[in-house]
Amino acid sequence: MVEENLETEPSSPIEESTPTEKFDVVYACLRCGTVVSNTELSRLPEIKCICGFRVFTKVRPPVVKSVKAI
Repeated sequence: MVEENLETEPSSPIEESTPTEKFDVVYACLRCGTVVSNTELSRLPEIKCICGFRVFTKVRPPVVKSVKAI
């Protein structure tokens, strides 16, 4: 007789310990160009630049993504 060893469940549980990278979102004022992080904006009672303008743009990271063609 031949015995087959079939494992239906792994002996050790799968650990989801992948390190999560936390990136801080950076915004720039549309009028004066002052760069402010998301954490600094959350500390203030209202979203407003030091110049008084309330419009911010999200600064893109310098990473360039390349996609392979099929």
